[in-house]
Amino acid sequence: MARAASRLYLGLISGTSADGIDAALARFAPQFEVVAAHTAAYPAAIRQRILDLARPAATVALRDLGGLDVEIGECFAAAALDLLRGAGVAPRDVTALGSHGQTVCHQPGGVRPFTLQIGDANVIAERTGITTVADFRRADVAAGGQGAPLLPALHAAVLADRKVSRAVLNLGGIANVTLLVPGQPVLGFDTGPANCLMDAWSARMRGTARDEGGAWAAAGRVDATLLHTLLADPYFALPPPKSSGRELFNLDWLDARLPGGLAPEDVQATLLQLTVSSIARALQPHAPDELYACGGGVHNAALLGALRTALPRLRVDTTAALGLDPDFVEAVGFAWLARARLEGRPGNLPSVTGARGPRVLGGLYAPRPAA
Repeated sequence: MARAASRLYLGLISGTSADGIDAALARFAPQFEVVAAHTAAYPAAIRQRILDLARPAATVALRDLGGLDVEIGECFAAAALDLLRGAGVAPRDVTALGSHGQTVCHQPGGVRPFTLQIGDANVIAERTGITTVADFRRADVAAGGQGAPLLPALHAAVLADRKVSRAVLNLGGIANVTLLVPGQPVLGFDTGPANCLMDAWSARMRGTARDEGGAWAAAGRVDATLLHTLLADPYFALPPPKSSGRELFNLDWLDARLPGGLAPEDVQATLLQLTVSSIARALQPHAPDELYACGGGVHNAALLGALRTALPRLRVDTTAALGLDPDFVEAVGFAWLARARLEGRPGNLPSVTGARGPRVLGGLYAPRPAA
């Protein structure tokens, strides 16, 4: 049996973009190491059902929601087993699996705050035979927190520097930033849209899931009036803690602010600049020395170039420069949170989420008995 110090943990997540399941196998002691990682694409029909469900005005029958919960659980289990087969690791050698699931609604404000992730953890535990930890966000929401972002705890553990002030920027569907300032509490919050609006606009106007490399945005021109209108949304002026999602930033939100007559590529260029400007505004009061990006947005060369232009005093790079593949930071984070759960350690940071205090996150789902 493996020594406790060298145990393996597996993390799974599908983010706001719902373009696939990221899976990562890691060990955290005696030294941090990502053993293997890969992304499993959703079947097109399942992805479309997820996106349909995430629309603000969407309605769904309970039988359909329950069925999708199970189907996503099956997809997550398959992604985990595929990763292990490729790595030559047996499921019995994995101490625990942390599954974020698929967010379908995130409403941390209001009279009855809640967040909902689906992907039945019972199915995952049954199919993989691995102790599964899931439902990470709702304990923080129950304690008065946003339930997001949760990755700043991992960032602080493996990416912080004792002397240099760093920001870690996740460019998923939504952008969130972690501020790691030596000697100060960790801060983190969602800055606004990263890829979700650009992807949705590209899908509507060109029938493509994304603007590869930002080439379409680079062919357009930023419309200053539209950018000003978009940045006037009250969310951008809210102080942290704060978090958001497709519930706010979606095509209905854009359509309500979009004037007629703009070329589609100019809208795309403006949406890219919205991401950049909202991030730059969020970072301005904190003045970090370095910024390291992760998430799918790191593959958008136009986006990274615009960030470097907007933040000329910062070193802007990806987490690859710190030895962590930018495509799998979040998956590693949920492996890390599974480990924290098994060890009875809090997974949230109240300085980030606004919760009333530290909380142990996630429910345990036992695997089937060994044969």
